[in-house]
Formats: sequence, C-alpha cells, structure tokens
Amino acid sequence: MNIKREISSQGDHPENAPDAAETAASWMNGVVARSAPPVPPNAAAAREAVTELLTSRSCGLEGEKPADVVVADALLVTSELVTNAFRHGGGLTGFAAELTDKGLRIAVGDASTRAPVVQEKGDAGAAQIGGYGWLLVRRVATNISIAFHPGGKHITALIPLT
Repeated sequence: MNIKREISSQGDHPENAPDAAETAASWMNGVVARSAPPVPPNAAAAREAVTELLTSRSCGLEGEKPADVVVADALLVTSELVTNAFRHGGGLTGFAAELTDKGLRIAVGDASTRAPVVQEKGDAGAAQIGGYGWLLVRRVATNISIAFHPGGKHITALIPLT
C-alpha cells in the first residue's frame, strides 16, 4: 500500500508533472486542472499534511490507527526537518510525505548544500538553547538519507508506524 501526499515547489521533479492527458484536458477547459500545491508555509502546515495522511490510512479501518506515540514521533520528525529547512537551510523548497509498507517516509528539500550539523556541547555551566533537532530526527527515524544537488539538498527519513 502506497498512499502519497506531496507538496513541492513547481518544476521540482519531472515525475510530478501532469501527464499529457491531464495537460490536454486542462487546456480544453481553459484552466490548469493540476498544478503543484505550494510548499507548506511553516512547520504547522507540514504537520497538518502528515496528520491528514496518517488519518487517511486508518479511515474506516477499525483498530488500524497508529499509536499516539508513533504519531507524535512522525510529527516531531516532520516539525524538526521543516523547521531546520527554514532556519538553517535557506528555506523550504520541497516537502513530501508518503505511507509505505515500512512506515511514513518524509522528504524535505531546502536551499542549502550544507549537511545538518550536530552541535557540540557548550560550557558545562551554560544552558544550550537549540541544537537538538537533528539528534532527535536521527534517534526516531530510520533509513535517513541526504541527497545533495546544485540548488540544495533533500533529506529523506522513514518513521516506522508499528
């Protein structure tokens, strides 16, 4: 079972482009029938998309709802990756969430070619604010990959739903 909800910047991936029939139908109707949805404006919108996707999986199937802790993990990873794209990656350039047989796959694109950084511990007496997001993502998610390209990078992480 593959259920997919994708939000990406226009022109992001050729495989997301409408096929010839969709394009022809849209021109005949005088409107574009399928256009790429906008990239989420913030982490809350990305979490909402993931919540809708997880809800669609269990819709109508009694006992198929993921455990609350699994949903919390999925939303945490979503929030951290999207927030880091905005804060450290030069902006969010793409977002995709997909349910697979192995779990929830989340892909986030940003405009930076720098790899995520694990911050070193500061002074023993000083309180550190921030710097834990990438550690959390690595702890919760499996099969994390980073693909670099000239305009930035895509980080993909799999969150098991069992």
